[in-house]
Amino acid sequence: MSQRILVVEDDTDQRGLVASILEGSGYVVAQAGSLAEARRVLEGAPLDLVLSDWQLGDGEGTELLRYVQSQLPATAFVMVTAYGTIARAVEAVRSGADDYLSKPFERQGLLLSVDRVLRARRLQDENRRLSEELAERDRLVDLVGRAPSMQRLFRQVEKLAGTEATILVTGESGTGKELAARALHDLSRRSSGPFVPVNCAAIPEGLLESEFFGVEKGAFTGADRARRGKLEAAAGGTLFLDEVGELPLALQPKLLRFLQEGRYSRVGEAGERDADVRLIAATHRDLAAEVKEGRFREDLYYRLHVVPLAMPPLRDRREDVPLLVEHFAARAGRRHGVRVPSLPPAVLRRLLDHTWPGNVRELGNAVERLVLLAENGQVSEDDLPGSFSAQGDGASGFRLPPDGMSWHSHEKDCLRQALAYSAGNRAQAARLLDLPYKAFLYRMEKHELE
Repeated sequence: MSQRILVVEDDTDQRGLVASILEGSGYVVAQAGSLAEARRVLEGAPLDLVLSDWQLGDGEGTELLRYVQSQLPATAFVMVTAYGTIARAVEAVRSGADDYLSKPFERQGLLLSVDRVLRARRLQDENRRLSEELAERDRLVDLVGRAPSMQRLFRQVEKLAGTEATILVTGESGTGKELAARALHDLSRRSSGPFVPVNCAAIPEGLLESEFFGVEKGAFTGADRARRGKLEAAAGGTLFLDEVGELPLALQPKLLRFLQEGRYSRVGEAGERDADVRLIAATHRDLAAEVKEGRFREDLYYRLHVVPLAMPPLRDRREDVPLLVEHFAARAGRRHGVRVPSLPPAVLRRLLDHTWPGNVRELGNAVERLVLLAENGQVSEDDLPGSFSAQGDGASGFRLPPDGMSWHSHEKDCLRQALAYSAGNRAQAARLLDLPYKAFLYRMEKHELE
């Protein structure tokens, strides 16, 4: 798309000449003969650059510069000054102009200045965009992974964060369900509000209602003052219900009412309150199965299950283990103020072979242990947790899922992971799988991994 330039010059012939030069170089040019006319043009359509003479019939170009800076900060500005008025040129640049031209200027000088300024603005815009993307991705702190399943998760989190939908985060223990919930909050319009986590499994059943909804003064013996609950504390932000599958059946209708109508009552309160809260829930249980068993209300399940977000187990994204090890080692080094050791290949191999029943949480704890027990910057296999047997988790480090598996998908996944570990080095990837090189190439072709 052609870039748009406004030429501001009160000399009609000079203005027409400059405009024709710029149009001949492919720019879309608008013209103005005064400050007032220039403002009208600027108010009408977005422009990429303003090229303005210093002295105009109804004022100075610096007035237009100040207007552009305050109202159109994305628009570049080049000031044109009379010959010999270097002081004015310096003043213009100090005031925020991107460049200046001294009259009389040649065609080449004009085009070089315009091209230089527009290129610089494009770079600034690109850097700003990249910085914003990096800042946004940095909010996904501790959600680390390059595996396809994690990249899909990142896209889902970023898309869902901008909505007010109730999210149900599912996955095994230790997969990072709370991290995903925090990322959904941090990337949302509610990020300036509180993020209030509640572990439903950690609060005694008799206290859950008061912890969740709050207590009115005199509601029961010992309630000598009113106390707000987690729901009220999360006003304007996000309430995260971890292990929501542990909620007792007696409390579930009250949570359902809040989800349906956005209203609740403190324990012992006659009236109702409104709550501007987004709810994110998480569970490691199969809530659909819990519904069939009568342990979870079906209507509440469907209210929570508006948008499910599944956290992949670590065993299904083993290619992320080296990246996670690096991440957790650096974090442990910062936390404890110690040197981050190097991991020998034998230790990394053991970490790769482990099945990680505790998922990312277990890996983080294991890496922290290695960092703390390292001597002289070196890690030994003896420093691995006791859950690591001499042969890993079995003769091959692999467990067949109880419900079977697709061998074709498994073989393709092994090839892809080997290539990831070896940074694309096929010979090294073949050695990782203990395959002859030609057999490895045959399998790559078979699975279309070229």
